[in-house]
Amino acid sequence: MISVPVHNQSGAEVGSVDLNVDDLASGINRQLLHDVVVMYEANRRVGTVQTKSRGMVAGSTKKLFRQKGTGRARAGASRTPVRRGGGHAFGKKPRDFYYRLPKKAVRLATRMALRSKFEDGEARILEDLSFDTPQTKAVASMLKTMGLAGSSCLISIADHDPMVWKSARNLADVRMAPVGDLNAYDLLRQRNFIITKSGLDILLGSEKAGGE
Repeated sequence: MISVPVHNQSGAEVGSVDLNVDDLASGINRQLLHDVVVMYEANRRVGTVQTKSRGMVAGSTKKLFRQKGTGRARAGASRTPVRRGGGHAFGKKPRDFYYRLPKKAVRLATRMALRSKFEDGEARILEDLSFDTPQTKAVASMLKTMGLAGSSCLISIADHDPMVWKSARNLADVRMAPVGDLNAYDLLRQRNFIITKSGLDILLGSEKAGGE
């Protein structure tokens, strides 16, 4: 069991909750977390780089000068890769780096990342988080009261809320994500993790929690 601090919407600590991390994941497999993070990084690559091969470079295919009798080293066409202005020998082409690991592995990695946040003391619980209008100052003040100002943070709520999202989107290194969109990459990339009580209840009550 791990004691996790509970804060109100102003950021003040109002209590704690005893959490059994085994309800999230039975353990932490570093290799699986590594594999999933590499997958997300690969899928973020654009892969639109391209360089010209010798067949794409403008110029003649004619031999520059005769093979023998000039006293110079033999030479072929001007587009050869060994000459300045020639094409690339192994020119890069647009490439799709996208691939997917099995769904169960990705979901398990998400729950392992969640467990690591609670075990490392980098997770906090909010009683609730809601606004009638976008209030960036309120979110900034809450993080400052928690001692998280200037540190990267991922805030997770039960469901998508436009007002909460607009309140946090202009804060540097602060990310918002509904519980259903959580993934290992975002959890490990941000130093701190904040989740509402309702969001935590969804995590603990769903075997399929975790983004894909």
